Amino acid sequence: MRKLTVFLFVLVVVLFQALPVSACFAWPSNDFYEEDGDIFDDWRVCRTNPIGDNGYLQEIYTDTSWPPESFWPALAFESLGEYIDIAYKLGEQFADKYPDRHQRAEKIFEYVRDRVQYTPDIDQWNMGEYAQNADEVAGAIQESGVAYGDCEEFATLLAVMYQGAGYRSAIVDCSIHVGVVVYLPDYQRANVVFELYGEPGWIWAEATGNTNPFGWFPQGQLEGDLLVYELSSGEHMPLGKHPKRRLQ
Repeated sequence: MRKLTVFLFVLVVVLFQALPVSACFAWPSNDFYEEDGDIFDDWRVCRTNPIGDNGYLQEIYTDTSWPPESFWPALAFESLGEYIDIAYKLGEQFADKYPDRHQRAEKIFEYVRDRVQYTPDIDQWNMGEYAQNADEVAGAIQESGVAYGDCEEFATLLAVMYQGAGYRSAIVDCSIHVGVVVYLPDYQRANVVFELYGEPGWIWAEATGNTNPFGWFPQGQLEGDLLVYELSSGEHMPLGKHPKRRLQ
Protein backbone atom coordinates (compact mmCIF):
# COMPACT_ATOMS: atom_id res chain seq x y z
CA MET A 1 0.00 0.00 0.00
CA ARG A 2 2.32 2.76 1.22
CA LYS A 3 5.77 1.14 1.45
CA LEU A 4 7.46 0.24 -1.81
CA THR A 5 9.72 -2.66 -0.83
CA VAL A 6 10.91 -6.01 -2.11
CA PHE A 7 8.27 -7.55 0.17
CA LEU A 8 5.56 -5.66 -1.67
CA PHE A 9 6.93 -6.87 -5.02
CA VAL A 10 6.76 -10.48 -3.85
CA LEU A 11 3.22 -9.95 -2.54
CA VAL A 12 2.06 -8.55 -5.87
CA VAL A 13 3.61 -11.40 -7.85
CA VAL A 14 2.22 -14.15 -5.67
CA LEU A 15 -1.18 -12.79 -4.73
CA PHE A 16 -2.22 -10.93 -7.80
CA GLN A 17 -0.40 -12.78 -10.59
CA ALA A 18 -0.84 -11.02 -13.94
CA LEU A 19 -2.38 -7.58 -13.47
CA PRO A 20 -5.06 -6.54 -15.98
CA VAL A 21 -4.85 -3.58 -18.28
CA SER A 22 -7.42 -0.99 -17.22
CA ALA A 23 -8.74 2.35 -18.31
CA CYS A 24 -9.13 5.48 -16.21
CA PHE A 25 -12.60 6.27 -14.96
CA ALA A 26 -14.35 9.43 -13.87
CA TRP A 27 -14.96 10.08 -10.20
CA PRO A 28 -18.01 8.09 -9.00
CA SER A 29 -19.69 11.16 -7.52
CA ASN A 30 -19.89 14.90 -8.14
CA ASP A 31 -19.71 15.48 -4.39
CA PHE A 32 -15.99 14.80 -4.10
CA TYR A 33 -13.71 17.76 -3.57
CA GLU A 34 -9.97 18.44 -3.53
CA GLU A 35 -8.10 20.00 -0.66
CA ASP A 36 -4.31 20.41 -0.46
CA GLY A 37 -3.84 17.85 -3.20
CA ASP A 38 -6.03 15.15 -1.57
CA ILE A 39 -9.53 13.99 -2.55
CA PHE A 40 -12.28 13.99 0.09
CA ASP A 41 -15.86 12.69 0.02
CA ASP A 42 -19.12 13.85 1.66
CA TRP A 43 -18.12 12.34 4.99
CA ARG A 44 -14.82 14.23 4.79
CA VAL A 45 -12.97 10.95 4.47
CA CYS A 46 -9.74 11.34 2.55
CA ARG A 47 -9.77 8.83 -0.30
CA THR A 48 -6.11 9.35 -1.20
CA ASN A 49 -4.47 8.77 2.19
CA PRO A 50 -5.06 6.07 4.84
CA ILE A 51 -3.29 8.00 7.62
CA GLY A 52 -4.67 10.55 10.07
CA ASP A 53 -8.03 11.56 11.51
CA ASN A 54 -9.59 11.83 8.04
CA GLY A 55 -7.72 8.97 6.36
CA TYR A 56 -9.73 6.16 4.84
CA LEU A 57 -8.17 3.78 7.42
CA GLN A 58 -7.68 6.53 10.04
CA GLU A 59 -4.30 5.08 11.00
CA ILE A 60 -2.95 6.99 14.00
CA TYR A 61 0.78 6.76 14.69
CA THR A 62 2.77 7.75 17.77
CA ASP A 63 5.90 7.53 15.60
CA THR A 64 6.61 6.81 11.95
CA SER A 65 7.03 3.04 12.25
CA TRP A 66 4.46 0.27 11.87
CA PRO A 67 2.15 -0.61 13.56
CA PRO A 68 -0.11 2.40 14.18
CA GLU A 69 -1.58 3.00 17.60
CA SER A 70 -5.05 2.51 16.16
CA PHE A 71 -7.03 2.38 12.93
CA TRP A 72 -10.66 2.58 11.88
CA PRO A 73 -11.86 1.41 8.41
CA ALA A 74 -13.92 4.50 7.61
CA LEU A 75 -14.96 3.42 4.12
CA ALA A 76 -16.67 0.26 5.40
CA PHE A 77 -18.92 2.36 7.63
CA GLU A 78 -19.99 4.48 4.65
CA SER A 79 -21.91 1.36 3.55
CA LEU A 80 -23.24 0.21 6.97
CA GLY A 81 -25.71 1.38 9.59
CA GLU A 82 -27.98 4.12 8.29
CA TYR A 83 -25.99 4.12 5.06
CA ILE A 84 -26.66 0.51 3.98
CA ASP A 85 -27.23 0.37 0.28
CA ILE A 86 -26.05 -1.75 -2.65
CA ALA A 87 -23.30 -3.87 -1.08
CA TYR A 88 -25.13 -4.75 2.14
CA LYS A 89 -28.35 -5.57 0.30
CA LEU A 90 -26.36 -7.71 -2.11
CA GLY A 91 -25.16 -9.70 0.89
CA GLU A 92 -28.77 -10.12 2.01
CA GLN A 93 -29.58 -11.61 -1.40
CA PHE A 94 -26.87 -14.22 -0.93
CA ALA A 95 -28.34 -15.08 2.48
CA ASP A 96 -31.72 -15.70 0.86
CA LYS A 97 -30.25 -17.77 -1.96
CA TYR A 98 -27.76 -19.92 -0.01
CA PRO A 99 -29.06 -21.19 3.34
CA ASP A 100 -25.90 -23.23 4.01
CA ARG A 101 -23.48 -20.85 5.75
CA HIS A 102 -20.31 -22.44 4.37
CA GLN A 103 -21.58 -22.43 0.80
CA ARG A 104 -22.86 -18.86 1.20
CA ALA A 105 -19.48 -17.63 2.43
CA GLU A 106 -17.76 -19.26 -0.54
CA LYS A 107 -20.26 -17.84 -3.04
CA ILE A 108 -19.85 -14.29 -1.73
CA PHE A 109 -16.09 -14.66 -1.93
CA GLU A 110 -16.27 -16.00 -5.50
CA TYR A 111 -18.61 -13.19 -6.53
CA VAL A 112 -16.13 -10.53 -5.44
CA ARG A 113 -13.06 -12.42 -6.64
CA ASP A 114 -14.49 -12.96 -10.11
CA ARG A 115 -16.08 -9.54 -10.65
CA VAL A 116 -13.46 -7.16 -9.30
CA GLN A 117 -10.32 -6.93 -11.40
CA TYR A 118 -7.19 -6.11 -9.45
CA THR A 119 -5.97 -2.76 -10.77
CA PRO A 120 -3.32 -0.50 -9.22
CA ASP A 121 -4.58 2.96 -8.34
CA ILE A 122 -2.01 4.57 -10.60
CA ASP A 123 -3.53 2.76 -13.59
CA GLN A 124 -7.17 3.43 -12.74
CA TRP A 125 -7.01 6.92 -11.21
CA ASN A 126 -3.56 8.15 -12.20
CA MET A 127 -2.86 8.48 -8.46
CA GLY A 128 -0.56 6.61 -6.15
CA GLU A 129 -3.46 5.98 -3.76
CA TYR A 130 -7.23 6.17 -4.07
CA ALA A 131 -9.83 4.04 -2.22
CA GLN A 132 -13.50 3.39 -3.04
CA ASN A 133 -16.23 2.36 -0.62
CA ALA A 134 -18.23 -0.87 -0.90
CA ASP A 135 -21.29 0.65 -2.56
CA GLU A 136 -19.20 2.30 -5.27
CA VAL A 137 -17.56 -1.01 -6.12
CA ALA A 138 -20.82 -2.99 -5.93
CA GLY A 139 -22.58 -0.36 -8.04
CA ALA A 140 -19.94 -0.64 -10.75
CA ILE A 141 -20.43 -4.42 -10.82
CA GLN A 142 -24.19 -4.09 -11.13
CA GLU A 143 -23.88 -1.47 -13.85
CA SER A 144 -21.24 -3.06 -16.07
CA GLY A 145 -20.58 -6.54 -14.68
CA VAL A 146 -17.08 -5.67 -13.49
CA ALA A 147 -15.36 -3.29 -11.08
CA TYR A 148 -11.72 -2.31 -10.72
CA GLY A 149 -9.71 -1.84 -7.57
CA ASP A 150 -6.89 -3.00 -5.35
CA CYS A 151 -6.81 -4.63 -1.92
CA GLU A 152 -8.87 -1.95 -0.13
CA GLU A 153 -11.76 -2.37 -2.57
CA PHE A 154 -11.76 -6.16 -2.35
CA ALA A 155 -11.63 -6.16 1.45
CA THR A 156 -14.23 -3.43 2.01
CA LEU A 157 -16.75 -4.96 -0.40
CA LEU A 158 -16.31 -8.44 1.07
CA ALA A 159 -16.60 -7.23 4.66
CA VAL A 160 -19.82 -5.30 4.00
CA MET A 161 -21.40 -8.09 1.94
CA TYR A 162 -20.60 -10.58 4.70
CA GLN A 163 -22.29 -8.27 7.20
CA GLY A 164 -25.40 -8.17 5.02
CA ALA A 165 -25.34 -11.95 4.68
CA GLY A 166 -25.35 -12.44 8.46
CA TYR A 167 -21.68 -13.02 9.28
CA ARG A 168 -19.26 -11.37 11.65
CA SER A 169 -16.52 -9.79 9.56
CA ALA A 170 -13.46 -7.69 10.22
CA ILE A 171 -11.06 -5.51 8.23
CA VAL A 172 -7.37 -6.39 8.67
CA ASP A 173 -4.64 -3.76 8.24
CA CYS A 174 -1.33 -5.39 7.26
CA SER A 175 0.83 -2.31 6.59
CA ILE A 176 1.22 -2.99 2.85
CA HIS A 177 -2.08 -4.80 2.38
CA VAL A 178 -5.69 -4.69 3.54
CA GLY A 179 -7.56 -7.96 4.07
CA VAL A 180 -10.72 -9.33 5.60
CA VAL A 181 -11.55 -12.20 7.95
CA VAL A 182 -14.93 -13.86 8.48
CA TYR A 183 -16.07 -15.75 11.54
CA LEU A 184 -16.93 -19.23 10.32
CA PRO A 185 -16.10 -21.89 12.92
CA ASP A 186 -15.99 -25.50 11.75
CA TYR A 187 -15.01 -24.48 8.22
CA GLN A 188 -12.67 -27.26 7.12
CA ARG A 189 -11.05 -25.93 3.93
CA ALA A 190 -8.87 -23.10 5.21
CA ASN A 191 -5.09 -23.47 5.29
CA VAL A 192 -4.93 -21.24 8.37
CA VAL A 193 -7.55 -20.49 11.02
CA PHE A 194 -7.15 -17.25 12.99
CA GLU A 195 -7.98 -16.48 16.58
CA LEU A 196 -9.55 -13.18 17.57
CA TYR A 197 -10.51 -12.14 21.13
CA GLY A 198 -9.26 -15.61 22.16
CA GLU A 199 -11.89 -17.08 19.85
CA PRO A 200 -10.69 -19.36 16.99
CA GLY A 201 -12.70 -19.74 13.82
CA TRP A 202 -11.82 -16.62 11.79
CA ILE A 203 -11.21 -17.39 8.11
CA TRP A 204 -9.14 -15.28 5.71
CA ALA A 205 -10.78 -14.18 2.44
CA GLU A 206 -8.06 -13.21 -0.07
CA ALA A 207 -9.98 -12.35 -3.24
CA THR A 208 -7.20 -10.32 -4.86
CA GLY A 209 -5.91 -13.35 -6.79
CA ASN A 210 -8.27 -14.64 -9.45
CA THR A 211 -7.58 -18.31 -8.61
CA ASN A 212 -7.49 -18.03 -4.81
CA PRO A 213 -10.00 -20.23 -2.94
CA PHE A 214 -11.90 -18.97 0.08
CA GLY A 215 -9.86 -19.62 3.22
CA TRP A 216 -6.44 -19.43 1.59
CA PHE A 217 -3.96 -17.30 3.53
CA PRO A 218 -0.58 -16.31 1.99
CA GLN A 219 1.66 -17.71 4.71
CA GLY A 220 5.15 -16.27 4.83
CA GLN A 221 4.15 -13.12 2.94
CA LEU A 222 1.97 -11.23 5.41
CA GLU A 223 4.10 -11.28 8.54
CA GLY A 224 4.38 -9.14 11.64
CA ASP A 225 1.48 -7.32 13.26
CA LEU A 226 -1.91 -7.81 11.63
CA LEU A 227 -4.32 -5.27 13.12
CA VAL A 228 -8.03 -5.97 12.99
CA TYR A 229 -11.26 -4.03 13.39
CA GLU A 230 -14.40 -6.11 13.66
CA LEU A 231 -17.20 -4.16 12.01
CA SER A 232 -19.94 -5.40 14.29
CA SER A 233 -18.12 -4.98 17.61
CA GLY A 234 -16.07 -1.84 17.04
CA GLU A 235 -13.10 -3.34 18.86
CA HIS A 236 -9.50 -2.82 17.76
CA MET A 237 -6.83 -5.35 18.75
CA PRO A 238 -4.06 -7.50 17.29
CA LEU A 239 -5.03 -10.54 15.24
CA GLY A 240 -3.37 -13.72 16.55
CA LYS A 241 -2.62 -16.48 14.05
CA HIS A 242 -3.90 -19.88 15.12
CA PRO A 243 -2.95 -22.51 12.48
CA LYS A 244 -5.34 -25.31 13.40
CA ARG A 245 -5.77 -26.71 9.89
CA ARG A 246 -3.59 -26.79 6.77
CA LEU A 247 -4.32 -27.95 3.27
CA GLN A 248 -1.80 -30.47 1.99
